[in-house]
Amino acid sequence: MRGVISVHRNAAGVHRLLMAAGLAVAALAVSLPAGPAARAATPTPVPPPRQATAAEARTTAWLDTHPQSAGRFFQDLPKGGDLHHHLSGAVRTEYLIQLAAEDGLCIDATLTAVAAPCGTGARPAADALTDPGFRQEIVRAWSMQDFPQDRSGHDHFFATFGKFAAATSHRGKMLADVAGTAAAQNQTYLETMVSPAAAGAKQLAADVGWDADLTSLHRKLLAGGRLDQLVTTAKQEADTADAEFRRTAHCATDAPDPACGITVRWVSQVSRNSAPERVFTQIALGLRLAERDQRFVAVNLVQPEDGEISLRDYRLHMRMLNHLHKVYPRAHITLHAGELVPGLVKPEDLTFHIDDAVRTGRAERIGHGVDLVHEDDWRHLARDMARRQIAVEVPLTSNAQILQVEGQEHPFPVYRKYGVPVVLSTDDPGVSRGDIGREYLRAARTYELSYPELKDLARASLEYAFLPGRSLWRPDPVRQGFRRVEECRAPGSDRCARLLANSPKARLEWRQEQSFRSFEARYATR
Repeated sequence: MRGVISVHRNAAGVHRLLMAAGLAVAALAVSLPAGPAARAATPTPVPPPRQATAAEARTTAWLDTHPQSAGRFFQDLPKGGDLHHHLSGAVRTEYLIQLAAEDGLCIDATLTAVAAPCGTGARPAADALTDPGFRQEIVRAWSMQDFPQDRSGHDHFFATFGKFAAATSHRGKMLADVAGTAAAQNQTYLETMVSPAAAGAKQLAADVGWDADLTSLHRKLLAGGRLDQLVTTAKQEADTADAEFRRTAHCATDAPDPACGITVRWVSQVSRNSAPERVFTQIALGLRLAERDQRFVAVNLVQPEDGEISLRDYRLHMRMLNHLHKVYPRAHITLHAGELVPGLVKPEDLTFHIDDAVRTGRAERIGHGVDLVHEDDWRHLARDMARRQIAVEVPLTSNAQILQVEGQEHPFPVYRKYGVPVVLSTDDPGVSRGDIGREYLRAARTYELSYPELKDLARASLEYAFLPGRSLWRPDPVRQGFRRVEECRAPGSDRCARLLANSPKARLEWRQEQSFRSFEARYATR
C-alpha cells in the first residue's frame, strides 16, 4: 500500500543513523543469551511486526538523515510514563547537595551527609556550593559519575543511598525536581517509590513481633487501630509532600513549572532486607493504603535482591504477598525480581525468583527480570507472562552498571520474542546520571529498534501503568499491535468522549497520541 513501509526496513534506517552518530551497535539479539537452556529454546511464535504509517515512515527518514540530532530526537519523543522509579535515587545529585546545604547538614570523612554540628573531618554541605572540587567528590560518592565501566558497580551503586539519605527529607521538593526532568523528557506520568510512615511501621513491627500465622499477625497489626493510624500518617505525609511540591513548582501561579503537568502516583516500597515482621507490616500498610488513597497504587520490595535476608526469606516474602493480596485484592503489586546474575548468588538462587514473584507473589509487573533464562522451565514462564500480560520494567543503564549485563547478554530481546510486554524505565537516574531519553536511545542502538517499535514501547509505558479506567487500546496490545478500542476508532465520537471522560488511563493515552501526531509532523517536515 502506498505510504506504508515495513518495520524491518525502518529498523535499517535507524541502525545507519546510530552508526553514523558514532554509537556502537550490537548485532540484533534474536539469539538467546549463552547457556544450554538458551541455545535450545524455541520461543512461541509472535505475529509479524506491524507496518509503519506514512507519518512514521517520514519520521524515520528524517532520523536516518540527521544523525547529529539523535539526542534531541530521543528527548522530544513522547515517552509516556516511567513505571520503575525510586524517588530518592532519581533526584539530580547536584540538587541533593543543595538540599543538604539548605538543611545545614555536614559531609563527613566518608562523604556521607550527617546532621550538624560537623565533627572532626566533616565539612558543611554548603561548602560544596562554592568549592567545585569538594562538590565533585560528593557527586562521585553519591552517584555513578566517573565510575569505571569495566568494574561491577553493584556495591558502589547501592552504597550511594546511605550516603545521601539524610538529604532526602523533602519529598515534595524532590518530586518537583524529578517531575521537571520528566516533563523535559516529554513524559506525562510517573510512578515513584517511597517509604510511607516508615518510622511508625518500624515501631509497630517491633511492638507486634513475628508470628508465622499470617492471619494472626495481620490481626495484631489491626488491633487498636494501629495500622489505620499508619495509613492516616502516610496520607498526611502525602498531603505535606503535595503542598511542598506545588509551592516548589509554582503550580498555583500564573507561570507554573512544566512539572505541574505530570500525573504522579506513589508506590509503597518495602525494605526486604529487614526482619520478617517489618516486611509484613510494610506490605500490609502499602496495600491497605493503596485501597484507601488513590495517590498510592501499589507495593514493591526494594533493597538488593542478593542481600542475605532477601535470599533467605524470598519465598516467605512471596507468601506474605499472596496472603495479603487476598485481603486487599484491589491494590496492585509490582516486584523487583531476577535482578541477579551468575556469580552474585548461588546457582540455585537464580532458578525461581521471577517465577515465584509471578505465581506466588501475585506480581502484575516485574522489575529487572535479568536472570530469566536461568529460571527453571523459563520458556513456560515467559509464555505464561506473555499470556497474562505481565510486563517487565527494563532499566538498561541500571542493569549495565549494577550487574554488568547488556547487549546480547540482556534478556530484553528474549522477552520481546516471547511476546512478554516490555517497558523501558530509569530506575535511579540520579544515581545512574541518566534519563529516560537515553534509555530509549540505548535500546534503539543496541537492539536496532525501529521508530514504530520505540513508539509502541512508549505506548506500553501507559498501557501497563496502574491507572484506573479502561484503556484506549484493545487487549493484548503487544502481540496484536496497539489498536484502538471500538469506541475511539472514529475520533470525536460521543462514545469515545465518554470513555475519555470516565478513564484516567485512556485520557493519558489519548494525550500521548496527540503528542505523537505533533512530534511526527514536526520531525517529518524539518
